[in-house]
Amino acid sequence: QVQLVESGGGLVQAGGSLRLSCTASGRTFSSYDMGWFRQAPGKEREFVAAIKWSGVGTYYADSVKGRFTISRDNAENTVYLQMNSLKPEDTAVYYCAAVVASSRGISYSRRASYDYWGQGTQVTVSS
Repeated sequence: QVQLVESGGGLVQAGGSLRLSCTASGRTFSSYDMGWFRQAPGKEREFVAAIKWSGVGTYYADSVKGRFTISRDNAENTVYLQMNSLKPEDTAVYYCAAVVASSRGISYSRRASYDYWGQGTQVTVSS
C-alpha cells in the first residue's frame, strides 16, 4: 500500500509556471512507476505525464509536450511536474498515481494501469 499526497497547486496567469509535487509513503518509492493525470469540470480524468521507476523513460500527452516536465527524486520519495507556458485549458485538478514497476510493458496513459491515487491539487490558470 502506498499513500500519495500532492501539493503545489494554485492560481497563476496564462504564460506563467507552476511546480507540482507528489510525496509517497508506505512502501519503497523507487519500486513504482509514477504518473500525473488531470480532470477539468465536466470532463474525464486524462493522462498528462509518466515516469519510470529509474527516472529513465518519460511519457507525455501531446497537449503538454514541450511545456511540462516530469521528474523524480527517489531519495525524497517525490515526483514532480514542472508546468511552464500555462494556458487556461490547463485548469484542472491534478492527480498523482503509482503502479508497481514491472519488466512487462504497460500503457502509462491508461487510468486502469495505476493502483494508487492521491487526493489531487487544484491548478487554475487565468487569462
